[in-house]
Amino acid sequence: MTHSTVSLYPLLEQALLCRHVEEKLLLAERLFQDWRAGSLARLAADPPYALPEAGRPERPELVHPAKVPRRGLSTRQGHGALLHAIAHIEFNAVNLALDAAWRFRDMPDGFVDDWLRVAAEEAGHFRLLQGRLRELGFAYGDFPAHDGLWAMTRKTDHDVMIRMALVPRVLEARGLDVTPGIQRRLATIGDTASVAVLDIILRDEIGHVQIGNRWFCELCRQRGLEPQATFRRLLDEYAMQLHPGDYNLPAREAAGFFADELAALARLGEQPADA
Repeated sequence: MTHSTVSLYPLLEQALLCRHVEEKLLLAERLFQDWRAGSLARLAADPPYALPEAGRPERPELVHPAKVPRRGLSTRQGHGALLHAIAHIEFNAVNLALDAAWRFRDMPDGFVDDWLRVAAEEAGHFRLLQGRLRELGFAYGDFPAHDGLWAMTRKTDHDVMIRMALVPRVLEARGLDVTPGIQRRLATIGDTASVAVLDIILRDEIGHVQIGNRWFCELCRQRGLEPQATFRRLLDEYAMQLHPGDYNLPAREAAGFFADELAALARLGEQPADA
């Protein structure tokens, strides 16, 4: 049996820095295939560095989250803007997963395997949404977007435990919460094709959040920390408190959240949104 001599890390960095959408998607998918085939090895490579921005195309224009236009679904523009916002999240999620596998090199092979799989699945999600945008006459880049997901990646690039706490357990878990409402809105205008795409994405995202939950708890165990108290402390430190609103408790339970967390979220969900 021959052992691979192709190093994983330069290929990961190439995918992470790639600015061309289709090429990035292909690179992410191929990395996972080659890793699973055993043709990539974790050989010594240049160490990871602070990455102000992952590779992305010139468009969409990035604006402050408050300046991303909110449009109703009664117009084709509004319909396209909603799907574009979700596609942008999925594109960022490809970069987030690639960065986790590239940056945190003290983690075991299982961590690399998990995040390469997530990157490939996020690439698939983006393709599905890209197809729906195309059917509406739009393309990725046609609407402005924000950089909130990558901004949190920068803030957590020094500690894998903090990354697992705040990206999968907060930002990506929020996607589990909002997806059913988005699906209901799309169903009211008869867009059953996009509802079906979001069914696939929701199913996979439960798995992605579960991966983050599992590694967060494992890292807490290794450091002698209690996970729930540690998570609450990190929410305070990074000013990411949870607010009243709808929480998808069945999806969060499937993704591995603790029973007391779910109970606390249920109480939050019962409060008025302006509380």
